[in-house]
Amino acid sequence: MTPLIPLTRDLVLIGGGHAHALVLRMWGMKPLAGVRLTVINPGPTAPYSGMLPGHIAGHYSREALDIDLVRLCRFAGARLIVGEAAHIDRKAKTVHVPGRPPIGYDVVSVDIGIHTQMPELEGFAAHGVPVKPLGGFAAQWAAFLDRAEAGGIAPEVAVIGGGVGGAEVAMAMAHALRSKGVTPEVSLIETSSRLGGMRGRLHRQMLRGLADNGVKVLFDTGVTLVTDRAVTLSDGRQIRSGFTCGSAGARPHDWLAGTDLPLQDGYIKVDETLACIDDPDLFAAGDCAHLTAFPRPKAGVYAVRAAPVLLHNLKARLTGGAAKAFRPQKSFLKLISLGRKSAIGEKAGFSLQGDVLWRWKDQIDQKFMDRFRHLPAMAQDPLPERALGVDTALGDAPLCGGCGAKVGPDVLGQVLKSLPGTQRQDILSRPGDDAAVLGFGDTQQVVSVDHLRALDNDPWRMARIATVHALGDIWAMGARVQSVLVSLTLQRMDHHLQQRTLTEIMDGVQSIAHACGAEIVGGHTSLGAETTIGLTVTGLLEPGQRAITLDGALPGDALILTRPIGSGTLLAAEMQGKAMGQDIVALLDEMQKPLDSAADILKDAHAMTDVTGFGLGGHLLAMCRASGVGATLRMNAVPVFDGALALAEQGVRSSIYPENAKAAEAFEGHSGPVGHLLFDPQTSGGLLAAVDTQQAVRAVSKLSAAGYTAAIIGSVTNDAGRITCG
Repeated sequence: MTPLIPLTRDLVLIGGGHAHALVLRMWGMKPLAGVRLTVINPGPTAPYSGMLPGHIAGHYSREALDIDLVRLCRFAGARLIVGEAAHIDRKAKTVHVPGRPPIGYDVVSVDIGIHTQMPELEGFAAHGVPVKPLGGFAAQWAAFLDRAEAGGIAPEVAVIGGGVGGAEVAMAMAHALRSKGVTPEVSLIETSSRLGGMRGRLHRQMLRGLADNGVKVLFDTGVTLVTDRAVTLSDGRQIRSGFTCGSAGARPHDWLAGTDLPLQDGYIKVDETLACIDDPDLFAAGDCAHLTAFPRPKAGVYAVRAAPVLLHNLKARLTGGAAKAFRPQKSFLKLISLGRKSAIGEKAGFSLQGDVLWRWKDQIDQKFMDRFRHLPAMAQDPLPERALGVDTALGDAPLCGGCGAKVGPDVLGQVLKSLPGTQRQDILSRPGDDAAVLGFGDTQQVVSVDHLRALDNDPWRMARIATVHALGDIWAMGARVQSVLVSLTLQRMDHHLQQRTLTEIMDGVQSIAHACGAEIVGGHTSLGAETTIGLTVTGLLEPGQRAITLDGALPGDALILTRPIGSGTLLAAEMQGKAMGQDIVALLDEMQKPLDSAADILKDAHAMTDVTGFGLGGHLLAMCRASGVGATLRMNAVPVFDGALALAEQGVRSSIYPENAKAAEAFEGHSGPVGHLLFDPQTSGGLLAAVDTQQAVRAVSKLSAAGYTAAIIGSVTNDAGRITCG
């Protein structure tokens, strides 16, 4: 039997730059046992800067630039924290990300790139757009391009900062605007008498390329003011511009200056091993690093070349091995886009120009991106000799987390039927309700329990999701939450990782519980094969209040759903590397939103339940059977998470789906992808309520105003046990 290897070290990568992206890919192919790997990045994707001019010009889609960090982290076995690092505390060995507890590390690496913001330039913060970071720039450029094409704004653009980068951006913008059928007016503003110090043949080729694109170059001048319609030059002239972008050189991220890191002009000083010069547990690579042994200009090629050395040295620090030196090349081939599909190639003072060079650049860029688009399939260890039925039980896909790992409704139902009925007078609920209702004189307490296999590698986020999920039973009964007991199984790890993990989990539970009025009153912890989070939750009904149960739906009631469906399909696809990272991050964000306000709005519902493991279809059917009614569903009104429909059409299913789908015999006309999603298990799903039809529209309006994606999805009928989909 292979022993379960405990986790003993935390490796944290801050930023999803090119070096870190390559480290993640290589780590996934050969991970280091005992290490918990964490990535911190502002978004779910990391854009590849080499293709930005091509995107601006219209040659590449926005998605073509993005490295999907969610998918890459799944491949590498890493957790992804979507947030922007704000501080590194080297004494406490923590990274601070606003809005969550500090993230502990044993070894940390920084690859956060640079930016081109200009805080010292008046008006730029309000009216200018920095070229880096790329995400915000690309979105604002796309919006401007659409407005210019529609005639809503003049196609006037100013690029502040010359050099190769500024020239590429200016030519790409001119080409894109012209491709949209408008005549562009693009100005490139350069403080010196040459473009970034270029000379000779390369400078002449660049000037010719700018002229061919109709770009006006303004030498020996700066900018003193940016407004929404113009830029004012240092000599007093004004240049009309409805889109002003900054490309004036590399600038370090401001938060680094607030640390005690050794910096050179704001960049982290590293030695030849890429380790911080006074801290062997902190590394830096890419544009945010200053190579003290071999100073180089800022260029992505150095980050790409540094990745294998960075990986080796990170592992060496984690294992006690010997580090290697990184020696960057003195010169490299520059391939410069010229707006249209043509480029200049330059190295060591020699340059050529032509369409074939753009095709060469495109091949290089696509080859780099293909490393992340097509992650290698890793060989699986062969199964040992096994009994009949093992292959069927294992299935074709890995076991889902969350509610996708639940026992199926048929098995659960058969077992529950065999239990004897209650003999106690103080138990006021019946089997099948979302929670138990206990009577204590005039007080009625609602009690429920839930236990989730982790669906997310981030223990803090998983704890928040599990807490919202468990409290859903209390809210569905119309009660106010009271207390939480936490039962945890942690993946086997040493004591200092236990402390870090428990701190994150308890903070996650508390952040939801306290916001909703509940207190943590105790719990239990143990170590095991994987992390699971269980919660026992209680709530209180107001004096004289009736618990909202499954059996009160009346014919004519409107059916309201407060959250989209499709979470099980998305999470199953994420495990298989098929989901888009941005869809997964949006889903996880939604799953952390409490439903207390929704429950208050729906307090007069005739019947209510939370949609969880048995899917919308299973929970609606349970309500109909308990109430002795039927229902009609308007399939096009059912809200669905982004990405779930396409994945359902591809045949992606969660582990419990086949068991849930046995309920389909009670549904008529449930074809298509939404029909499949009716039986998709939901974790931290929404509330399903049967509401008087005269109150329904107002309730949905209030729910929408409160931030819920709510909709009337159908109505209750007299046709008992039958659900018609249309």
